[in-house]
Order: sequence, then structure tokens, then C-alpha cells
Amino acid sequence: MTGNNVLVQVQNLKKYFPITRGLVFSRHVGDVKAVDDVSFDIVRGETLGLVGESGCGKTTVGRTIIQLYRPTAGHIYYDGQDLTQMKASDMRHLRRRMQIIFQDPYASLNPRLTVGAIVGEPLEIHRVAHGKEMRERVEQLLELVGLNPYFVNRYPHEFSGGQRQRIGVARALALDPEFIVCDEPISALDVSIQAQIVNLLEELQGKLGLTYLFIAHDLSMVRHISDRVAVMYLGKIVELSDRNTVYTNPLHPYTQALLSAVPIPDPVVEEKRQRIILEGDVPSPANPPPGCNFSTRCPVAMDICCEIDPDFIEVEPGHFCACHLVQSQKRPGN
Repeated sequence: MTGNNVLVQVQNLKKYFPITRGLVFSRHVGDVKAVDDVSFDIVRGETLGLVGESGCGKTTVGRTIIQLYRPTAGHIYYDGQDLTQMKASDMRHLRRRMQIIFQDPYASLNPRLTVGAIVGEPLEIHRVAHGKEMRERVEQLLELVGLNPYFVNRYPHEFSGGQRQRIGVARALALDPEFIVCDEPISALDVSIQAQIVNLLEELQGKLGLTYLFIAHDLSMVRHISDRVAVMYLGKIVELSDRNTVYTNPLHPYTQALLSAVPIPDPVVEEKRQRIILEGDVPSPANPPPGCNFSTRCPVAMDICCEIDPDFIEVEPGHFCACHLVQSQKRPGN
């Protein structure tokens, strides 16, 4: 996907965390391959859902995109500018355009600061507003996310989990960003509150024209909020397409296994459908298997899967997949 409509472009992104040994003279003995050769685009105004098991690298992708982590290799283009080659001083100006909502609302808010100080901190750091002007802006932001503007002098411990996450959303919106990484913003909340936060994010997107990377475990929630869905396994994206195609016609065996675990609120359909049970454990990202990362657990793995890593290619219009079996079936003449 190319053109002026693309806001974020990720090309062959890698993020390795070094493994060292030795207390005095530490030496590099290996790497944890948290993100290993990931590529995708995010179009202006859309929501790209990123799903996968815990430890597959979803959060690392989001944090690397906004440069909280510096990538090991690859390129990240934001509105045509390569963030991986940018100086810290230039990156500081660009940070106003991209923000993040963290997963845990109980850990991401400083308990020693008032709500006004937490939400107003970005305004002060970037010298956007001070004093009375900053307080007015903070009150507007609180009202925007559904909180009473008179809460500015309260502390985080006085709020529920859902209210704290709304404070986190207000902080992310303080500098009028275009792009927000939503790092599992609902996973730490009660089920009854999750829908409220998702509805708030959708409302804000329509009102402010925001672009989201929505990272989550809940496949049904991702389908609800996302325009396209990327499925990740052990540091790699294995499938990417629009939400309806991924859920109605999953091609990669891992995607099929994930979706088979999602309960369907229809007892007749639920009784007839086949559950795919994956055997074995997820390999360590410090020592991934040769060939396809999923080959050790794949129920339809072939010999080539254990030898050659499949390319992530477009097998159907707008539908990308990294699987030797799928690619062989989609070749002309098959």
C-alpha cells in the first residue's frame, strides 16, 4: 500500500534485546528477537488491529514505532520522514504528532501528581501552554473524555480503573496528535468498562480524525474497532487483511487456530464448529526454530516449513500471508 494516504510505513523492522553474561566483563551471547522483520502500513484515519499471544512482540512493535525503543534494523516512515535516521532534536518536534495509551492505568499514572499535572505535563514539556491557559486546556480534555473538569485537583487513587484510563486518553490527546498507539488499553479493565473505553476511542477518532494502532488480545473487540487486522506470532506478522476477511476467511493455520478459540454466541454453530488445539509450547524468541516460526506447532507443516522462512506476500488483493502451503495453493494454475 503506497501513496500520500499512508501515515505510518514500517519496513523490515527488527528489535533485538541483547543477552549478556558476566558480572564484571559482560559479553554478548545472544539476542531476544522480540520483533523480527515486520512490515506493514497504516493509512490515515484507519485503525489497524494487532493481535497475538502474550510475548509475541506486539507491544514492542508499538513502542518501537514511536521511538520509545530504538530499532535494531529496518525503517519506520511517519508521513514520509524516516524516524530511524532522525536526530533526537528533530524527533522531539515530531513526538507531538504521535502518542501512546499504556496498558495498565494503575501503573502509568504518577500517584504523586494531580490529574491536572498529569494531563498538563505534555503541554508544559513542549511549551504549548502554562498557568491559566494550561488549566483551561486540561479541563477541556477531561470533558472531552467524559470526566468532570473539576477533577483536576484530585489524585489517581481517587478514581476507578476506567476513569484512570480516561485520564490516560486525555494525556495522550493533550498535544493534538494524529497517531496513537493503543497498547492493550482495555485488558486491565472490567468487561463492563471495556466497551465504554472502546466506544470513547471510536468517538474521538471520528471527531478528531485520529489514526490508531490498536494492540489487543480480545479478537472480538479487535474486529469491532479495527478496519484491518494483523496477526503476529513470535516476532513476525503471519497474516494481514481487512477485518471481515481475516475473520471469515483466515488463511494462515495460526490465525485459524486463534479464531477457533473465540466463542460464538450461537449454541448450534458452536456445537458444530471444530476447535483447533495447538500442541507444544511457543518457542523462545531467543532461539526461534529454523524456517517458519510456527512450524513446530503447525498441524499442516511441510518439510519446507522447517527449512525456509516463508515470505510475507500478498496472496489475494489486500490479503497478506506468510505460509508456504497457502502460497503454493494460490499460485496460478493451482
